[in-house]
Amino acid sequence: MKTVLITGCSSGFGLETARHFLDQGWSVAATMRAPDPSVLPSSDRLRILPLDVSDPGSIARAVEVAGPVDALVNNAGIGWLGAFEGTPDATVRSLFKTNVFGTFEMIRAVLPQMRAQGSGVIVNVSSSVTMKPLPLLSAYTASKAAVNAYTECLALELAPLGIRTRLVLPGQAPGTSFGRNARALMATANETPGAYQAFIDQVMASFTENASKEPTHPSDVVEAVWRAVTDENCPFRVPAGSDAVALAA
Repeated sequence: MKTVLITGCSSGFGLETARHFLDQGWSVAATMRAPDPSVLPSSDRLRILPLDVSDPGSIARAVEVAGPVDALVNNAGIGWLGAFEGTPDATVRSLFKTNVFGTFEMIRAVLPQMRAQGSGVIVNVSSSVTMKPLPLLSAYTASKAAVNAYTECLALELAPLGIRTRLVLPGQAPGTSFGRNARALMATANETPGAYQAFIDQVMASFTENASKEPTHPSDVVEAVWRAVTDENCPFRVPAGSDAVALAA
């Protein structure tokens, strides 16, 4: 029986991915900052583990309890939408601490075991915003672009060791808790000067219009992650959602 460790499983993409791997007969280590056993069906193949990817100690404990894994899915992340001048330094550092360094440290923690077994799959969930310049997303896009570049180089290092590395690029999914959490953060940490307001209103109107279409569904991301983990011949980059697929075309 194969085992997958998935970060950020309390809701959204991570939760649905954990549920899918369980349904397919995998053993699943589903991690959450605040573990909630009620969100997933009871199973002797499921372990729900506490994990904060911004805390190295938390990472070490979760990986130790999870034991050897065949696949790691780095799904945990935080979002942000706002003009760069109005983005507090603490917010920028938080984006990179979670989205970039959290990914780095999760991979560093599982590599010794994957290297020892001569196999493994690492899937980093990035974002389709890295495929096209978009306003008000400079800090968030920078964090995800760093993950992309890192993953591209890492794949070359790990391939000779029998370890596959892939990127999944979800499109816009404003209805998920990821989108709600990002909006909540923006409401409390925004320091944007008034000169930007007219432009922000224009951009936000466009985002709101697109949000009503919900172009990316959790099932799209689940399918992309499943393919990245199980299909040895899948492309290095796997777009997820109609808008992400269109950008990748």
